[in-house]
Amino acid sequence: MKALIVGATGQLARALQRDLPQSVQAVALSRAEYELADHSALARQLDAHAPSVLINATAYTAVDLAETDRQGAFAANAEAVGLMAEACEQRAIKFVHVSTDFVFDGGAGRPYRPEDATNPLGVYGLSKLEGERRIAARPRLDWRVIRTAWVYSAAGRNFVLTMLRLFRERTVVKVVADQVGTPTSAGSLAACVWAAALTDGESGILHFTDAGVASWYDFAVAIYDEARALGLIQQDVVIMPVPTEQYPTPARRPSYSVLDNRVTLEQLGLQPVHWRANLRKVLKELVP
Repeated sequence: MKALIVGATGQLARALQRDLPQSVQAVALSRAEYELADHSALARQLDAHAPSVLINATAYTAVDLAETDRQGAFAANAEAVGLMAEACEQRAIKFVHVSTDFVFDGGAGRPYRPEDATNPLGVYGLSKLEGERRIAARPRLDWRVIRTAWVYSAAGRNFVLTMLRLFRERTVVKVVADQVGTPTSAGSLAACVWAAALTDGESGILHFTDAGVASWYDFAVAIYDEARALGLIQQDVVIMPVPTEQYPTPARRPSYSVLDNRVTLEQLGLQPVHWRANLRKVLKELVP
């Protein structure tokens, strides 16, 4: 199978290229090779590479900035996604797209299933949901949308690397304790994306995260404990749990956004791995 990956340098794109299945040939496009809003450029790339599947591994992910940059968020997360869906439908190319837990408002009190009602709290979630809708509106398109959450890796910009920096700079770090979800390594998400690309089935929305549940505070404590054990952090740090109202941000975030991924695991033949085990694996990549 030949795959074309939109995005070459992000967390997911790097993992997709690193963990390429033996049966797949892949080309990853950088922003220099493909501007998201350029429909003709996308058409040229699809016609030149003739892939069996297009994987969208790029997105506007600045959750707080999106509140004042609605146009930018919707351009990348909705309009560009709609153009990809249209181009794939015209060429009978499978389309795999990654979405977010932020399409939910956090009020369910149980893990969210793919069919649950959506209600984004901010512009980022709204733009991602609109991208999903534009994909689903293509009746002849073979597509999979994979919603995920709290993605991190050993490179790029993410919560894990931010915490490691703060643990080296400060002796007291405050972390929100009343927002709950599931940390997910880019490597395990990439495995799910490849499985979705390679597995036949009906078009639809899938949920995927690592196993387990955590608050941002739980995640931070685990990062510190694992990093200290690996020698990545040398000093003692006090991690203080704080409520959301003590850490105000421009964008509202769901207080509970755990995703129910049981159907995804069954359909794609994936084995769940607890988030802490994957965290340990990623942190080992940072050991000199």
